[in-house]
Amino acid sequence: MNNILEIFELNHSFDKGVYVLDSINLTVKSGEILSILGPSGCGKTTLLRIIAGLEKQTNGIIKINNKIVSDQSCFIPPEKRNLGLIVQERSLFPHLTNYENILFGIKDLDDKNEIARDYLELFKIDHLKDKYPHEISGGEQQRIALARSLAPSPALLLMDEPFNALDEKLKIEMYAEIKKIFKEKKLTVLIVSHDRDEAAFLSDKLITIEDGSIKEMLDTS
Repeated sequence: MNNILEIFELNHSFDKGVYVLDSINLTVKSGEILSILGPSGCGKTTLLRIIAGLEKQTNGIIKINNKIVSDQSCFIPPEKRNLGLIVQERSLFPHLTNYENILFGIKDLDDKNEIARDYLELFKIDHLKDKYPHEISGGEQQRIALARSLAPSPALLLMDEPFNALDEKLKIEMYAEIKKIFKEKKLTVLIVSHDRDEAAFLSDKLITIEDGSIKEMLDTS
């Protein structure tokens, strides 16, 4: 399998000399689902933001699909990294219908309507296409957000506490459905979570970060 994400000797500091991430080395292979666990403040969300290009690391190299996207002399902006990003707030555009939200990242493609319809059907949300985000439930909003992120066929999907705002019953319902879609589509996914049971169910590998360093790597597949 090809390596989709490679991180070499990554360090990051907000204040000189105080590292929130220290000597991070990480590889995510094509089709792999990997979760990063750790307590609040351990650096896991900062790592996700650096991979996404929302922040630049202090030192180290990040490669996506064998291409350097960030090092000491190079920085490729988020929109050119071919990534999907899901956060717990979902960040749907309130003035657009659900269908228009899904179209947002693919509006220049000739087959955009076919792609959007396929994802509406895949996530069982085609009956919601003409509604607006405020008119649907939290779980339905998360499905729209996932469809919007996957429509452009990203090389890597990044998810930051994606189910945190949902109640336990809805989370459990979504886990099996979402994992099935990820595996059928052979998606490469990196999830930040504080919930070990959630991460273990969804992922092929678990990584635990403590005090900015990787402390444990566990294969769950």
